[in-house]
Amino acid sequence: MAPANKVHKTILIAECLHEVCSFNPAPTSYDDFFVNFGERILEYHQRGGTEVAGAMQVFGERPDIMVIPTFSARGITSGGVIPAADFQRIADEFLGCLRQAGPVDGAYFTLHGAMSAEQESDPEGFLLEEARKILGEQIPFVVSCDLHGILTDRMLQHADLIVPYHTYPHVDFFQTGQRAARLLLRCLAGEIHPVTAKVEIPALVRGDELITATGLFGRLVGEAQQFEQGDKGLAAGYFIGNPFTDVPNLRTYSIVATNDDPDLAQAVALQLANDFWPHRHQMQAKLMTVDTSVRLAIETPGTVAMVDAADATSSGASGDSNVILRELIAAGYQRRALIPIVDATVVEQAFAAGVGQTIKVSLGGSIDPQRFTPLPIVARVIMLSEGRFRSESFQQEWFSGPTAVLRFDNFTIVVTSRPVHLFDRSLFLAHGQNPRDFDLIVVKSPHCQHHMYAEWCTQLIHVDAAGSTSANLPTLGHRACRRPVFPLEPDTGFSPQAKLFSRAVHRRSL
Repeated sequence: MAPANKVHKTILIAECLHEVCSFNPAPTSYDDFFVNFGERILEYHQRGGTEVAGAMQVFGERPDIMVIPTFSARGITSGGVIPAADFQRIADEFLGCLRQAGPVDGAYFTLHGAMSAEQESDPEGFLLEEARKILGEQIPFVVSCDLHGILTDRMLQHADLIVPYHTYPHVDFFQTGQRAARLLLRCLAGEIHPVTAKVEIPALVRGDELITATGLFGRLVGEAQQFEQGDKGLAAGYFIGNPFTDVPNLRTYSIVATNDDPDLAQAVALQLANDFWPHRHQMQAKLMTVDTSVRLAIETPGTVAMVDAADATSSGASGDSNVILRELIAAGYQRRALIPIVDATVVEQAFAAGVGQTIKVSLGGSIDPQRFTPLPIVARVIMLSEGRFRSESFQQEWFSGPTAVLRFDNFTIVVTSRPVHLFDRSLFLAHGQNPRDFDLIVVKSPHCQHHMYAEWCTQLIHVDAAGSTSANLPTLGHRACRRPVFPLEPDTGFSPQAKLFSRAVHRRSL
């Protein structure tokens, strides 16, 4: 925060991040968000390499800039569709804080892009539209988003610039915030007059080729980054959407922003889209049936990671799948296995019994019983915790609710009361379970940073299990997204068209 006597420009910061899985029957409530107001937002972001932390590093180098933090709502993890009343409360608090901020010179918004609420399929677009009514048409808005966002026209109509992540798994939160902050400062200085082109690509994608460090998608993003870092580019990249957020605009988009050069923005956005389209078949997950996966795990020496992306809580799944555990037991798996499952009732029973006691419970299927059947087990309670711990990746506070570690035969189960991110090893390590001590780990995340598992596991097996975030996309039952879209319709065609957006042109017309 700059001293008041040196302030020349004021910048408002607000954020709202949540990724929705429309196929998860459990809704996301207001209580499923970490909510902060005012200066508490900056305190929250001091620990982690987040977008806001990156932006503050840039703003902090300028004594003439005053930052006004207003409102922050960050989903504890991803989840089901937000009920109308809960989203209304979030929106009211978000917009109320903007009203209280008073006149500002610019605004930086950290959004996700794959939210969805009852009666509002485009929450991010709604928030930006309403923010315009409050803050005015003349000030610049710069927005950072997850590349799994769904890029709507409404978002682009109300933002001067939208800056997507460039990495998956996401490791560039901080850098994305820096990019956004620098662009906002250039807007405030009158150095740039952004114009943005987007191209709609009718494809939903999943699988290993999306890993930007090693896959085809990384090479495509590299082209966008090369343009962005050149003299004529401001922001460029892709929004590949979250294939589990079943809303009308769900698909992939290329996006390019230039400094007052619409022809160049269109040309590069079209080039990125045309480069992407031929790879859509390769950017699908290669999956193995559950029984075949278990047989392979039994036959494979060393440590095996069974990737259950269909129950990936970071993608919005319920986390209560016991499908792989059930099959391992049926197949007589004898080595040490480590598995996470969400089941609040079982945790309550474990707490009631106490550490060291034996309990008879029905495990799993507590949230999504249409997909998963509770599994009767007799297990010993190894550990109990309140479920608060720090992320291995980013040092943010994570919350799994009251948590119990159970053990029966060769199986160790970390049972949480609520879903929590599983894209790293935080939950396991916080509860005394080092994955390296096991022969098999069920990893409920489609992809983790390489060192988490792939670097040292003998094999990663991608399992075609049931679940609300299955990478077998045609099985999910999309109803809302516009059709045709690949791979739901394998013969989908592509006639690329670029659409232009410019707040600078809009302002000149006022």
